[in-house]
Amino acid sequence: MIVDAKSEPVAKGKFEATWSSLAQYQVPDWFRDAKFGIWAHWGAQCQPEAGDWYARGMYQEGSGQYKSHLEHYGPPSKSGFKDVIREWKADKWDPARLVALYKRTGAQYFFAMANHHDNFDNWDSKYQPWNSVKLGPRKDLIGGWAKAAHDQGLPFGVSIHAAHAWTWYEVAQRADKNGPLAGTPYDGKLTKADGKGQWWDGLDPQDLYAQNHALSQGSDNDGRIHSQWNWGNGASLPDQAYCDKFYNRTADLINRYKPDLLYFDDTALPLWPASDAGLKIAAHFYNSNSKWHNGQQRGVIFGKILSDEQQKCLVWDIERGVPGTALPQAWQTDTCIGGWHYDRGLYNRGGYKGAKTVVHMLADIVSKNGNLLLNVPVRGDGSIDEKEEKVLADIGSWMDVNKEAIFGTRPWTTFGEGPASDGAPISAQGFNEGKGKPFTADDFRFTAKGKVLYAIELGWPGEKEVVLKSLAGKKVTAVTLLGSKAKVEWAQDAEGLKLKLPEKPLSDYAPVLKIEGVLGN
Repeated sequence: MIVDAKSEPVAKGKFEATWSSLAQYQVPDWFRDAKFGIWAHWGAQCQPEAGDWYARGMYQEGSGQYKSHLEHYGPPSKSGFKDVIREWKADKWDPARLVALYKRTGAQYFFAMANHHDNFDNWDSKYQPWNSVKLGPRKDLIGGWAKAAHDQGLPFGVSIHAAHAWTWYEVAQRADKNGPLAGTPYDGKLTKADGKGQWWDGLDPQDLYAQNHALSQGSDNDGRIHSQWNWGNGASLPDQAYCDKFYNRTADLINRYKPDLLYFDDTALPLWPASDAGLKIAAHFYNSNSKWHNGQQRGVIFGKILSDEQQKCLVWDIERGVPGTALPQAWQTDTCIGGWHYDRGLYNRGGYKGAKTVVHMLADIVSKNGNLLLNVPVRGDGSIDEKEEKVLADIGSWMDVNKEAIFGTRPWTTFGEGPASDGAPISAQGFNEGKGKPFTADDFRFTAKGKVLYAIELGWPGEKEVVLKSLAGKKVTAVTLLGSKAKVEWAQDAEGLKLKLPEKPLSDYAPVLKIEGVLGN
């Protein structure tokens, strides 16, 4: 499907809408130096505070989200996701405060969600009437986030997920199979004509749900969509109008807010290989970004499940996972301290990642040439809760002492050592988070900057002697513990560098040893 770009022309420049042309791309150093970003994966699906993929789960009869929807909104045949949007007010949203807090935590770039699979645009979209200025909060959310990021001097990114609404919303074509409304269709097939006299009179639900098409093969199987994410395996293919609209929406977003980072929740690029929309968007973004910065390329695009050739064109994003070893090219993990969308049940159960877990992940990722993008779920009202604030404060405290071992570093010849490094998978396309051996004080991750080698220990060793086997035979001239004035006792022999840390722990998260001499004087 070749999209029509007349309404939003592809910017001219060195990049054309082909994989071979995009392979000219070079990852900018600012991104390789940054290492850590924070993401507000926030939209209308956070309003019910019932977790990820709510606008799909609420149409799956018998699911927890379906039951929650019945309780709070009524049956989906009478009150669909469009009605959740109407309830969303975001009345406690303070982007200036939140982004300042994220910068204080240590974030070097900030992401906001522009749209999700629910197909609702969080800005004053020219091409999508279902947007946050006309409905729900009646605010330009992306504009507010962008200003807050720029005021804090942080590169601004937007995440774009709406390419999959075509298949993702197919559940809204269903009807209850049981109960008093059995056989009554959900609202996924409603049209503009059906809105006469309703609160949404004048709006076309098909602009939101995009369900005027035949179902994908196996659509009645809720899990089948995952095997169809690349538009294969029987997925219903989007039509010309859908592809054109997605391209225009995304180009409008880029032109209006001039982000430095684009995240796509897609295999490679959005709508690929069913359409060239993603290729045109990538060429437009790279060419535009270079013009915004006087010929300097600062733009970064993230894609998932990339081939070797595609990894030359985009930065590989590994959702909720890490590779088992350092990669030669820059890459990113995206994960969250809770769920992607705010989940009140997870909050009540105490299910968030703590700062210790986040710091260990960060050290592991950075040692392997990666960056960490961390989502902090935002409540429907636009605030974050006190448990999230505590996690951020604790991460910030660790960063205050140890950030020099993270920012501006590069991988050493060995990414790490210890039990958690043994037998780790060599590659990962995502979702291997937490499946390896747990980190202990016997595990180290190495980073390097200039003439300094940093050894990040993933736990406090107590009185136990520390042995860095990777430094056997390496020249060491000095060892200090970041944040401590106490002397670190050390010696070298054939086993490696042996150390004794001060008795009083600075943190049980990850003490950092600054080692000089190994990389020269």
